[in-house]
Amino acid sequence: MKIISPSFTISNPLEEIEILKRIEAAGRLCYKSEHKINEDSAYKFVQNIIARGHESVLEHEKITAVIICDRGVSHEIVRHRIASYSQESTRYCNYTGEKFNKELTFIKPVFWKEDSKLYGIWEKEMRSIENAYFEMIENKASPQEARSILPNSLKTEIAATMNIRQWRHFLKLRTAPASHPQMIEIASQILTKFKSLYPVLFGDI
Repeated sequence: MKIISPSFTISNPLEEIEILKRIEAAGRLCYKSEHKINEDSAYKFVQNIIARGHESVLEHEKITAVIICDRGVSHEIVRHRIASYSQESTRYCNYTGEKFNKELTFIKPVFWKEDSKLYGIWEKEMRSIENAYFEMIENKASPQEARSILPNSLKTEIAATMNIRQWRHFLKLRTAPASHPQMIEIASQILTKFKSLYPVLFGDI
């Protein structure tokens, strides 16, 4: 059994200026102001449309993030539209195989300390589930049958592609205090990275 923390990677990293220029080119069609495009105009143009709430123009560009989280959090992520998702399948993945190191991987709960009683109860139950899953596979259950006992804490990987406007909506909503603690944990990581890579697009969140 393995216990890990959530993480993510950006699978299509781009320089912010490339994104901004393409957004500017699309957005200036609205005003027929293409003649104002120059080497430095994209930053101010996109800042202005965000400040004015004209965020539909941001939909012309997208970012794909591969998110490692628990399955409970992934169920919340896929509620967001418009977006495209591809997720690790418990129907077809046999976790007794070599490529999974013959073990189940779980996401560490953010709300309990490792030396707490509640964490101990959780860890014991995850180990029990792993043992039961392996026993079911050994007794000829298929992965799609054995998955019926897998918990929300099971690690999953999900590729999420959203346009810039939808990422802004997602990150505003999922880093808010009312969001689930496990969701806040991974969404905050994404927001911090996006702010560092794309300050014009996400710096105001």
